[in-house]
Amino acid sequence: MNNYGESFIHSLKDARSVWLNGSVTDVTTDPHFAGTLSTISSLFNMMSSAEHQDKISVVQHVREQQQRIHTSFLVPHSQDDLLKRKIAFETWSRATSGVMSRLSDYARSRLTGWYGNRLAYDTFDKHFAEKIKTYYETARDENRFLTVVQRDPQINRSVSGEILAEELGLLRITRKTSEGVYVSGGKMIATAAPYSNDLIVFPVAKWGEKEKTLASALIVPANSKGLHMICRAGFDSGNVSRADYPLSSAFDEMDAVLIFDDVLIPWERVLLYENPDAVWQFKNDPVANALAYHQAIVRLQVKLEFTAAIGHAIAESIGANQYLHVQEKLGELLMQSETIKGLVIASESAGKCNGQGIFLPHFSFIETARNLGTTYYPRAIELLQLIGAGGFMQTPSVIADFDGPIGHMLDKYYKGKNVDAVEKTKLFKLAWDLIGSSLGSRHELYERFYAGDPIRNKAAQYTGHDKAALRKMLDLYL
Repeated sequence: MNNYGESFIHSLKDARSVWLNGSVTDVTTDPHFAGTLSTISSLFNMMSSAEHQDKISVVQHVREQQQRIHTSFLVPHSQDDLLKRKIAFETWSRATSGVMSRLSDYARSRLTGWYGNRLAYDTFDKHFAEKIKTYYETARDENRFLTVVQRDPQINRSVSGEILAEELGLLRITRKTSEGVYVSGGKMIATAAPYSNDLIVFPVAKWGEKEKTLASALIVPANSKGLHMICRAGFDSGNVSRADYPLSSAFDEMDAVLIFDDVLIPWERVLLYENPDAVWQFKNDPVANALAYHQAIVRLQVKLEFTAAIGHAIAESIGANQYLHVQEKLGELLMQSETIKGLVIASESAGKCNGQGIFLPHFSFIETARNLGTTYYPRAIELLQLIGAGGFMQTPSVIADFDGPIGHMLDKYYKGKNVDAVEKTKLFKLAWDLIGSSLGSRHELYERFYAGDPIRNKAAQYTGHDKAALRKMLDLYL
């Protein structure tokens, strides 16, 4: 039986430069990464689990043999294919309660989209199609963990006019050789980079011809010489109890800033070279974005269901669910998750095949769900705070206290309406990990901004909408 999880962890033993707490560390042995790697390993091992393998993978004829591949690499040619992809996303999301947002199925989906739409780039670069095909097949067959990184360091966002790339820390090509191109600069925020095999890097901004050294699409091996990953503080020290911090101890997907110090990118990994128009199309590719954002809203749906489940359990544990104002808040949590669920279903049922025969979910419903998520999740956290109130600050420091000399007192004073003290304390600690811990604060910030500027995104939904259809509704009166 293939041990996919063990193979994944072994692949990270490649001398990558990951900085944490002032020094370079080995992610496979550092206790700060242990819980997360254990989680990812268990998810990868679902590929060989009789219970789960058909939920997250499909068998395809690959290179003259039958091979099981993760469903995020499946190019959908029918609604049934799209639903298979949804089931895979949902399976991993439910195993992590939607808390891990970059489990590679997002980046894999973008890669699958670029591969499926590869011929659209022939006018820009005749080599693109073969390069993306070769890499897609490698990533698929080797079950590679991928991360997409786009954003620039926040050094001086007030700059207008001439762009001083080096001063602003922008990733740029500094020279080219027969081997490939050399790049220097920074990128953020590389979620999951420390345990990725490859990083797909390109700009989020639309550059002009004068800034063409900033406009390339690259696939960067995580162990590239001169590439440094600077991690934020970890949420799991390795000594964190699973009972006291059930989310932080298992689901810290880690964020990093990437610093490129004269890094060589081989030509076969340079997908697009100094081509602003091509890279802008790459960033906005309708196939890649539809497939990846579909994954994003499936995960969002699961995460909102998780917050609703916590809210209901907390209210019931203290008997607060009988109050009208609490019922209103619980109802709002349900409305959030049901709205996103409805938009997921709508995107799939209204999906169509494009010109290449790729079945894509309806993008308007996906866009709506993503935009709603930027306000839904922060509101969900607020609702949990209002429901549990001061109870979140009344838990003992560790669950282990129940086995100590004061355990009999805790059993009496920490119990709930219909639950014992240990179960109630575990419930409130779970909720606190989501709303009040370092991990919880990070997630509120993440859901607000992971898709980019929410104001621009909502405005883009307006500008891109077919307003002529709306106008026709008024023809009856005007």
